[in-house]
Amino acid sequence: MTHITLVRHGQANTEARDEVSYDRLSELGHQQAAWLGRYLDASGSHHPRVYCGTLTRHIETAAGMGCAEVIQDARLNEMEYFTMAQAMEVQQGLAVPQEREGFIAHLPKVFKAWSAGEIKNPPESWEDFENRTQSVLTEIAAGDGPALVVTSGGFISMAMRQAMGLDTDGMARMALAIMNTSMHRLFPIGGHLSPVLFNAVPHLDTADRLYAQTHL
Repeated sequence: MTHITLVRHGQANTEARDEVSYDRLSELGHQQAAWLGRYLDASGSHHPRVYCGTLTRHIETAAGMGCAEVIQDARLNEMEYFTMAQAMEVQQGLAVPQEREGFIAHLPKVFKAWSAGEIKNPPESWEDFENRTQSVLTEIAAGDGPALVVTSGGFISMAMRQAMGLDTDGMARMALAIMNTSMHRLFPIGGHLSPVLFNAVPHLDTADRLYAQTHL
């Protein structure tokens, strides 16, 4: 096994309330990706393998980081949060928040309903999301050399749930904490992938870049 560094994409369209509109980086998101790429180059980080999902925000982040050869895998894509939120609004009357702060209370409710099978006809089941997260990370971990994986916050929180045995509430709190272009490392210990780094943003940890430590 080898270690895997998960990277959340740069800031996307914060005004979006559907999957298509959300799936592009903001101007700040492009800048965050460029800063992370320069940081990794300057630190001498070695990642002979780079992966990303097939979503536009994943591809744009990897490109902005300066990654030349990137393996795209749809299993690294995010859950369709907005689609499920809209379904819950229709089915259960839970309004989709119109301000960013509202998602702090909204996201855990969606996770809990989804995991309990209480959303009718979701884009994918909770179990399928669990399984694809585990399968793709197992395959990547079996490869040669450290891997860099550009993905999304929900995927990263599911990976951490599996590594740490978190319940659904714990996973939701973790998802809300994950910053744009943050790094999270899973390291093989005793035959299992264990978290040794979470939410690291050294490329944004200077006084002139604190404004760029975004969650949404």
